Amino acid sequence: MTTQTSSEVGFGVYIHWPFCLSKCPYCDFNSHVRHVQIDQARFVRAFAAEISATAARVPGRTVSTIFFGGGTPSLMEPGTVAGILDGIARHWTIAPDVEVTLEANPTSVEATRFAAYRRAGINRVSLGVQALDDAALGALGRLHSVREALQALDIARRNFERYSFDLIYARPGQTPEDWRAELERAVAQAGEHLSLYQLTIEPDTPFAELRAAARLETPDEDIARALFDVTQEVCAAHGLPAYEVSNHARPGRECRHNLVYWRCGEYAGIGPGAHGRLDIASRRHATATERNPEQWLIRVEAVGHGVVSDDALTRAEQADELLLMGLRLAEGIAPDRYAALAAKPLDADRIADLRAHGFVEIDPAGRLRVTPAGFPLLDAVVADLAA
Repeated sequence: MTTQTSSEVGFGVYIHWPFCLSKCPYCDFNSHVRHVQIDQARFVRAFAAEISATAARVPGRTVSTIFFGGGTPSLMEPGTVAGILDGIARHWTIAPDVEVTLEANPTSVEATRFAAYRRAGINRVSLGVQALDDAALGALGRLHSVREALQALDIARRNFERYSFDLIYARPGQTPEDWRAELERAVAQAGEHLSLYQLTIEPDTPFAELRAAARLETPDEDIARALFDVTQEVCAAHGLPAYEVSNHARPGRECRHNLVYWRCGEYAGIGPGAHGRLDIASRRHATATERNPEQWLIRVEAVGHGVVSDDALTRAEQADELLLMGLRLAEGIAPDRYAALAAKPLDADRIADLRAHGFVEIDPAGRLRVTPAGFPLLDAVVADLAA
């Protein structure tokens, strides 16, 4: 069995655009609403400076993937996107088959920019559709309608060979029958990739306040499991099996940038609140930048970067991260990669117990992977193996 190192997984660049038109009530991402015009040219200069500072720490890399996340990157002018891509290309080699993804909201205004984004260098878009039900979209705080979402998908498929979209399920009041019908409609619109997330109530969000006040009730554990099972069944039947616990793709059409994360590859985090993993002098560094956009901007203009934490991970921490990230994938992990990081093998008795319960398996290549029965219990499986 061959063990992949982080460098063999690829080198990704994550760009965080932190601004949104409004803050969704379930969202705990680093996103900010501003009621004044954003000076995008100033931000482009700051992105370029942080890219330059990062490249000085990890020179000679070949960029295999670039991902514009947020926030709402489709609020960026196409020229802003092009300027950032030019900055990346000035400091690193760009792979001929580089994947360049931009997250977008499916409002009619933003969809009109898709052709210009393509000319700027984007070759894949990921649309935050979130629901194909207007009442649900309103409850989720989304600003688009189902009609706009379908129109945006049509524009996306005309401009990009590769596109994906997100849906949220396990919404308040949602039944397995409702979700099956909605998902069948979604699959009919899908190209090569779907991201399907169970609604989670994150701390310090409006949804958390509503639930604490008994004004928001999400499906119970049994219904949530039935919704998960419907998700796997419908997607597999349409040739979109889960390659990660919440992501489905036609074989070979997975999101390569996210695979860099889940396979514990190396990636630069650029922009306010961005996280990175950099391999420097045989040490793996976890980096994070200033979250507040204006404070990030001031910091970059003063010192050339917005990094506020830069921690060298221990081998044990890297091994734990491999379990946490790698077991999210249907392909699982190579146990010898874990052993090389942790300086000890995984506990054979724990693996045997989890196998006896049907939660994990060893594939013919010797990889440890979570079974379909184990995925709904993924956190507990990972915790058991890491103990």
